[in-house]
Amino acid sequence: MDKEINVTYITLSGYVEVNKYRYLYFLIMFTVYILIICCNSTIVYLIVIHKNLHEPMYVFIAALLLNSVLFSTAMYPKLLIDFLSEKQIISYSACLFQFQIFYSLGGSEFLLLAAMAYDRYVSICKPLQYPTIMRKTTVRVFLVLAWLLPACQVAVPAVLSANRKLCNFTLKGIFCNNLIYKLYCVSSRVLSALGLIILLNIVFFPMLYIVFTYTRILIISYRSSREVRKKAAQTCLPHLLVLINFSLLCTYDVIILRLESDFPKTARLIMTLQVVLYHPLFNPIIYGLKMKEISKHLKRLFSQVR
Repeated sequence: MDKEINVTYITLSGYVEVNKYRYLYFLIMFTVYILIICCNSTIVYLIVIHKNLHEPMYVFIAALLLNSVLFSTAMYPKLLIDFLSEKQIISYSACLFQFQIFYSLGGSEFLLLAAMAYDRYVSICKPLQYPTIMRKTTVRVFLVLAWLLPACQVAVPAVLSANRKLCNFTLKGIFCNNLIYKLYCVSSRVLSALGLIILLNIVFFPMLYIVFTYTRILIISYRSSREVRKKAAQTCLPHLLVLINFSLLCTYDVIILRLESDFPKTARLIMTLQVVLYHPLFNPIIYGLKMKEISKHLKRLFSQVR
């Protein structure tokens, strides 16, 4: 690229032998994308049409799965285009938009999981107060905040980065994440501080709250009857599995990429793909198999299709 003019395109160098395996990559990613849309949408559809699933817990599950669909729809089309393109490039403005979507929807997942943890805490530890605490208005407020707060916070560094001078035009990844900070001529303490604050607000504090909440649930369940322990295990285990899975993927993004560890390029590509390939499919499988009521409706749906 000619650096004499105002260069606005970034080269994505994280792909491995894309010229050799482009059609295989495309087929795998396209198949996974269709599966993500179908699996997540099916469970959301079941929650919408069945009145016995119109409880806060299932509403939050539907929101979490919808979040996965939005995330995948924002990421996959560009990935699919890149696999079929001779050059894997993205405009800087589109890169910032992708950065915004990636981290705002990622933050929304943590906040939705925190809302689900609170719902389970009230249900198991304060069952008599549950109808008055978890009203429709409360659920709506949680949903709005879960999507609005991360979007507004991540928008700040994205806007501040819009006019920063670039000295590097090659990003060592397949989409725009925190590696965009390595493109700037001068590192910014303001952006670093904002990144840390956002990380605390939409990842660390929600995780801390979730761990505290489930610890309280386990303690109270252990002291209660066998029925309470069974209910806690059935409803809390899927949420914990999803949380652990997503936390591990985020740890890779925050630590490994941030420190630019000397990972082999192939290993870096595989780990990066886990975020967009594996996790959006993990959620519907876990909730479809582990949540008794959802599993029951799924079996009925498949029996009707047959």
